[in-house]
Amino acid sequence: MDLSELKGVGPKTTTKLNSLGIYSVEDVLFHLPFRYQDRTRIIPIADLRPGDQAVIDGKILSSHVKFARTRQLEVLVEDASGCIKLKFFHFTQAQQKNLAIGKKIRCYGEVKLFQRQLIMAHPEYRFTYEQVVDVEENLTPVYPSTEGLQQANWRSLSEQALRLIKLDTAFAELLPSPVLADYQLTNIKQALAFVHRPPPDVNQDLLEQGLHPMQQRLAFEELLAHQVSLRQLRVETQQHQSYACPMAGVNKVKQQFITNLGFSLTGAQQSAEQEIADDLQKPVPMMRLVQGDVGSGKTVVAAMAALQVIASAYQVVIMAPTELLAEQHYQQFKTWFEPLGIKVAWLSGKLKTAERREMLAAISSGEASMVVGTHALFQKSVAFNQLALIVIDEQHRFGVAQRQALRMKGAAADHYPHQLIMTATPIPRTLAMTVYADLDTSIINELPPGRTPVNTIVVNKQRRDEVIEKVQQLCERGGQVYWVCPLIEESDVLECEAAEKITEQLQKKLKNLNVSLVHGKMKPEQKQQLMQDFKAKKIDILVATTVIEVGINVPNATLMVIENSERMGLAQLHQLRGRVGRGAKESHCVLLYQDPLSENARKRLTVMRESTDGFYIAEQDLSLRGPGEMLGTRQTGLQRLRIANVIRDRQLLPKVQRLAKQIIKNHPECIDALKRRWIGENEVYSKV
Repeated sequence: MDLSELKGVGPKTTTKLNSLGIYSVEDVLFHLPFRYQDRTRIIPIADLRPGDQAVIDGKILSSHVKFARTRQLEVLVEDASGCIKLKFFHFTQAQQKNLAIGKKIRCYGEVKLFQRQLIMAHPEYRFTYEQVVDVEENLTPVYPSTEGLQQANWRSLSEQALRLIKLDTAFAELLPSPVLADYQLTNIKQALAFVHRPPPDVNQDLLEQGLHPMQQRLAFEELLAHQVSLRQLRVETQQHQSYACPMAGVNKVKQQFITNLGFSLTGAQQSAEQEIADDLQKPVPMMRLVQGDVGSGKTVVAAMAALQVIASAYQVVIMAPTELLAEQHYQQFKTWFEPLGIKVAWLSGKLKTAERREMLAAISSGEASMVVGTHALFQKSVAFNQLALIVIDEQHRFGVAQRQALRMKGAAADHYPHQLIMTATPIPRTLAMTVYADLDTSIINELPPGRTPVNTIVVNKQRRDEVIEKVQQLCERGGQVYWVCPLIEESDVLECEAAEKITEQLQKKLKNLNVSLVHGKMKPEQKQQLMQDFKAKKIDILVATTVIEVGINVPNATLMVIENSERMGLAQLHQLRGRVGRGAKESHCVLLYQDPLSENARKRLTVMRESTDGFYIAEQDLSLRGPGEMLGTRQTGLQRLRIANVIRDRQLLPKVQRLAKQIIKNHPECIDALKRRWIGENEVYSKV
């Protein structure tokens, strides 16, 4: 039903509702209250306590304007038990005139203690005159809002919407009766009516935490719609054809590759590699997510998958989110593959015209079996020969449309490429169950032998000189240091300026050491040269913006200092810390912070100090930031859950998964309606 069905909704209100993602009467119903007020009983004034939210009935004893630091209207109200003062800091002349002595008034507001006297500041009120005015029958909902939409508007809209769905046969219960009975689920119309207008005897704490069975009923259906959509997508994907890449003919090359590496694969790497190899042999598209902590060796596993595909005379592409990481992958794959006779091509937005023409020719002819690059890979001018495997590194950094474009580039004669998605941001199980139900998952949870855990120390900025002294001692013993200056404002320019300032300070204090700066505004060749110099031990201290977050491997760097660590998320801090501890030497990470710390910042720094386990850190990150932030919702196009919360509602997920399988098998007629109600147009985003 269109919003125009609701009284009081004209073009202006429609625009405001649209800004909150509300486009229909149904959307109004799924815009749930976030708290409730109890206006179902009148409280005697003598029983009021500071902090209470209460309804009072009384008579105005006095009303006058007081001139203190600001002009205030003070109104004294009395009932049979006592008095309370109402205060208005913003008021009109008409309001002052109306609040006259002797008038009967009913007020609702929060009770506060001010100068030993109970007050209500800016309460909601109405005059009762002589007639008896009934109290509310239900708890009063308070809705998330936007400028220009008052709570009275929301209550009117939700009241109308609830009336309309009672009459509307199109707004139906989507789950079959046997399912409702088996899973003990209430009819959705009853659940919505309850949540918008709860009875006064309800457990209000449970309701405001979103844990009341009626709210959980709605969360359950929303999670079910997403789960069904992803599982259906998985089934559809399996119906497409892909390129079968048998193991025959690749074992010898793989063995040579491992020998050239100079180290053995961990058990977790071998397990992931075997799972991928099995998938690649099938003539259906692989959709696999490889989760591995920082430095766990995901790229080696991706390289072995690439060898299997190349041995079957197909092409492989690996796409990285930044120029720097893509360049490093290019250098790494050249080192690994060229001794095996495999040509590696490189494509980036920074290539000169002649180089670009040469690379494009090598890609389209099939001469280059391995292609590495950034988002430049999906531009129209890029034509692949026979693309059979797409490897996406740090997938949540790419926009949905970009990943979709690359997938379609590989589609040829009804064949779709295999997809291998890698992330060094471990995804908590609860989130993976909800968001990546269409993917198979491999987990690399072992670090290669010889790696040492990083000791993390949290230090107040006031002790900065002590940290600099330790840095000097370490460098004089032959060690190397990263000094990281993260983004302070949403501006690359300001970030670079901050990093330049710190570089100058360190150069003045550490005159006998080579202090250099690398930042995102530099040309790729400059950055690459600095990285090479750092790796070659020509630089003692590398001051860097967060461009070094992923991908750099310098085993001799054993200390990292991170400025303004309190402003950073757990995932980013953990990624940065992963740049040290890459050799056998003891390594440290110093988190410099500025007082005062917020409660969330304190929790983040405590987690970093206590753990180096990426999966535990990811769980804590999910709790502190929520799923949208963690996955980069803006980039991925991940549909925001409207009611469900994957942290709060995790106990629903096993039941949701079980029912999703049943719905697809036994009640396919429900699927489209469930997706329309909860997902709408966003389903396309899952197809990447």
